[in-house]
Amino acid sequence: MNLNRDDIRAAVATGTITEAQAASILALAEARAGLRDRMSGLDEPFELFKGFNEIFIVVGLTILYGGWAGFTGLSVLFSGQPSSSSALLALVGMGVLALLARYFTLTRRMVAPSIALTIMFGLSATQLGASIGAMVSTMTPIVWSLTSAIAGLCLLLYWVVFRVPFAMLLIAISVFATTFALTLVSGASLLEAREMFLLTGTGFYSLITIGLGVVGLIVALAFDFSDPHRVTRRAQNGFWLHIIAAPAIVNTIALTLFQEGTVSAQLILVAFLTAMALFAIIIDRRSFLVAGIGYVVALAFTVVEDNFFLVILLLGAVLVLLGAQWERMRGAILRALPDFPGKTRLPPYASSKDTT
Repeated sequence: MNLNRDDIRAAVATGTITEAQAASILALAEARAGLRDRMSGLDEPFELFKGFNEIFIVVGLTILYGGWAGFTGLSVLFSGQPSSSSALLALVGMGVLALLARYFTLTRRMVAPSIALTIMFGLSATQLGASIGAMVSTMTPIVWSLTSAIAGLCLLLYWVVFRVPFAMLLIAISVFATTFALTLVSGASLLEAREMFLLTGTGFYSLITIGLGVVGLIVALAFDFSDPHRVTRRAQNGFWLHIIAAPAIVNTIALTLFQEGTVSAQLILVAFLTAMALFAIIIDRRSFLVAGIGYVVALAFTVVEDNFFLVILLLGAVLVLLGAQWERMRGAILRALPDFPGKTRLPPYASSKDTT
């Protein structure tokens, strides 16, 4: 009987072995077997639940939290009148959720309940932040900044204790929210929501957006480089950061170029989206590719309106082909590229004999 990656992941999930032991076992096995010769069937791991029992538990947790929210008056979070009692109730709720996470996350290693508990903890942390913010100031921007900052710090502590990868997404969102709220505190004004993504806008929100996106990308790549075989939660942390970093970067640049409407801007947009697609293939993360698909569709409608559906048909065929041949294409591209810093720390790619 031969063990595969799924067996190792299952052993980690059930607590039979640790993540560090799993990485060591896989590294040893690949070193003995020849890493480049055994890379067929690679994929980007993604898991929301392991079985229907997890969905059943999530439904129960949702109902439980809904009852708690109604019983304790969580509606004060939306009524604009949080108080010290609201903050105390938020702390109690966070404590109970932490106890539930200790069982479902640390003991049972369940995926979907862990994500659900993280979301609920984030909501309670937001209630705590809003309550404290309302007690500190009556200025809306200050309340918003304190709300998101406190929620982000609580979620960061939650991640340190429970290591739920999904928490990284919520932490990143809180960082974005805190930063934008602080710009409002400093006196900046946001006339339209899309100014957050337009480099040609009147404010500097777009620069903040792309800056935070780059920072998120760097942190995500650091997680990826620390676990190139993607058998531990470090790679999953990177996955959720890519989910928010990719739209922040791609949307800011692509929307700005698309709004220009000139032929030169459209050509630059095509070149940029192509570069992002190649980058996504090289780092083996599909998030950058997905983030740019909407602009490809919009650009096709603008440029070739008469043959729009033909272009969409071809785009769909390319995406299906790319999904089916991702590993082979990635192997060919990486073999064609010269050595560069970090190349050996990327996820392994298919060897030449895998593409024949």
